[in-house]
Amino acid sequence: MGNLRAILGELVGLFVDDGSLALALLVWCAIVGAGVVVAPGLSPAGGGLALLLGCVVILLANVGWAARARATKR
Repeated sequence: MGNLRAILGELVGLFVDDGSLALALLVWCAIVGAGVVVAPGLSPAGGGLALLLGCVVILLANVGWAARARATKR
């Protein structure tokens, strides 16, 4: 049972290494999804572009925070 728990923990760790990044991406996906539902006139390309740009901004912000935190540890 302990081995199974360790395997599952490693599997989850592959996808959710940084909890704040995962949470921010999930929230952004929900916001864009709700925006597409509320504004049906929005083209699929517009929703896709908003999703892409938001994810890139979130990723860059997370990398910046991680680099800053690592630099202050030294």
